[in-house]
Amino acid sequence: MSYIEKLAWIHIQDRKILITLSKGKDTWYIPGGKREAGESDLQALIREIGEELTVQLFPETVEFLGQFEGKAHEQPDGVNVRMICYSGDYQGTLKASGEIAEVRWFQHSERHKCTTVDATIFDWLKEKDLID
Repeated sequence: MSYIEKLAWIHIQDRKILITLSKGKDTWYIPGGKREAGESDLQALIREIGEELTVQLFPETVEFLGQFEGKAHEQPDGVNVRMICYSGDYQGTLKASGEIAEVRWFQHSERHKCTTVDATIFDWLKEKDLID
């Protein structure tokens, strides 16, 4: 089994989670991405969210929420993704940028539009009564 490790920003508003759609894709993702060489989780998360959503996370507010694993989307069998999830406050206006085509707010009932690991995160958020 091999793993792709990704960082994710869990942002909830009005009991819905922020979700993004990459250009040319049909599956929605929790925003975030992979570390570049030498980056810490915090540095990578701040960079990725800035690139994707044009907002700046406040480093002092970023908190670890959990780690989740599942089959990696559009990868061969035996390749899983490990999502290391954080929350945090931001400044700026959320809008799609770079490789992101669209930004939406999803309820738990829309989890089927997401990757396997993201659906697991949706279930966890629902169990914690954070999303509808």
